[in-house]
Amino acid sequence: MTDGPLIVQSDKTVLLEIDHPQAGAARAAIAPFAELERAPEHVHTYRVTPLALWNARAAGHDAEQVVDALVTYSRYPVPQPLLVDIVDTMGRFGRLQLAKHPAHGLVLISLDRAVLEEVLRNKKVAPMLGARIDDDTVVVHPSERGRLKQVLLKIGWPAEDLAGYVDGEAHDIDLAQDDWELRDYQQMAADSFWAGGSGVVVLPCGAGKTMVGAAAMAKAGATTLILVTNTVAGRQWKRELIARTTLTEDEIGEYSGERKEIRPVTIATYQVMTRKSKGEYKNLDLFDSRDWGLIIYDEVHLLPAPVFRMTADLQSRRRLGLTATLVREDGREGDVFSLIGPKRYDAPWKDIEAQGWIAPADCVEVRVTMSDDERLQYAVAEADAKYKLCSTAHSKLRVVRSILEQHRGAPTLVIGAYIDQLEELGRELDAPVIQGSTRNAEREKLFDAFRRGEIDTLVVSKVANFSIDLPEASVAIQVSGTFGSRQEEAQRLGRLLRPKADGGQAHFYSVVSRDSLDADYAAHRQRFLAEQGYAYRIIDAGDLPLV
Repeated sequence: MTDGPLIVQSDKTVLLEIDHPQAGAARAAIAPFAELERAPEHVHTYRVTPLALWNARAAGHDAEQVVDALVTYSRYPVPQPLLVDIVDTMGRFGRLQLAKHPAHGLVLISLDRAVLEEVLRNKKVAPMLGARIDDDTVVVHPSERGRLKQVLLKIGWPAEDLAGYVDGEAHDIDLAQDDWELRDYQQMAADSFWAGGSGVVVLPCGAGKTMVGAAAMAKAGATTLILVTNTVAGRQWKRELIARTTLTEDEIGEYSGERKEIRPVTIATYQVMTRKSKGEYKNLDLFDSRDWGLIIYDEVHLLPAPVFRMTADLQSRRRLGLTATLVREDGREGDVFSLIGPKRYDAPWKDIEAQGWIAPADCVEVRVTMSDDERLQYAVAEADAKYKLCSTAHSKLRVVRSILEQHRGAPTLVIGAYIDQLEELGRELDAPVIQGSTRNAEREKLFDAFRRGEIDTLVVSKVANFSIDLPEASVAIQVSGTFGSRQEEAQRLGRLLRPKADGGQAHFYSVVSRDSLDADYAAHRQRFLAEQGYAYRIIDAGDLPLV
């Protein structure tokens, strides 16, 4: 027995004691194959899942390294059945390989004939395959490369994709580093992605995921399609690329509801890609409009199902997914792995904060007691109306005023999910409201005024959750959210994490109606931030100064 920082348990959970002198080395050793589940102050909980182990194998780690990391840093003997299971699980990856055959094109090769016989008899696999060339090789329809990987992952035989990538149409892109340079972790993220050819980079909001994308584009030196969550985010990407690379304005096209430009670098919104006309996704043709060398998926954890399906056809292209969290509320993390690629780089939020690249954050939940009328209305409401009633309780207004008074003059975002609630807040606080129907030109005008300090309070709907660069924002007040979405909580806190000019911290408030679904869902939303090491303080609305 050693005095290591890990406790490895037979249920595949791994506990890491944060205050242990070897904690940093142990965390680095287990990060490639263990998923962080919770990260409160003193003991972090990781889980070893099949997907995490296959992710590690795809990224070049073997079972011997995994076993060695656990044994080296464990305080107690590692349960022997767990070690056997790790070796067996990792051994399932790569017994089937996708490769290029000189005469037959894309093929599935087996290193274990019994496994090939098993999958050939699977009703979902069989239609994707063509003729059998020999006992260990079967032709694969080229268009099924992605879907085949998805199905094989689901039946427990993840294939190693060795079929390679096309270079795409060459286009010269270099980083313009006159007055800036990539941070160490950004360089490591770009290098890790490029070494693997495709995959996902996980970095906190505000840590410069766009710069990782730019570095990947420079490495590819090819035409690039960038998919983003909305037009404002797309224009932000364009500004950053013009500032940080040798690309000119004429080389970057916008493909959105407003413009349909296809250039060597084209930035398209997920919305326009998934818009239907006469039952068909007409804009998915954009994927075939050029010989793309690289496709970047911004906020890959939000990838819509139609784009997922199209991504299955793009397996010969290099693909980079960027995200602050691989949590998907629909549970399709396995699809991200099979269609975009394994996780190539992951930096814990607190590590980036410790290096000074993102601001420290104080997270506070303010619990509000609804009025007697509101409580009665909530008690008799139908189940599907309850959440909106408690989320939009009028009692929250005084709390929002009190918080604003406490941070008077600080650049503040008031964030919610319900338009009527946001419009009431806008009127009462005399603050502009940005929501889905706000025209892009008006959004950009208000965001710019906020950046310049001409407006110190903005009331925003979920349109501001994603990829909006508001480095000046130092306070966020969340009045309502999308049920229990951990993704959304991460994105909303992320609006505040850009480093502050004065070195100060960010303040994230969540205003919650007690004794209601609002409180239940808030607890679920906060899980992701707790996993990242952000502890919520809970205070009573009555403890705030009256306004």
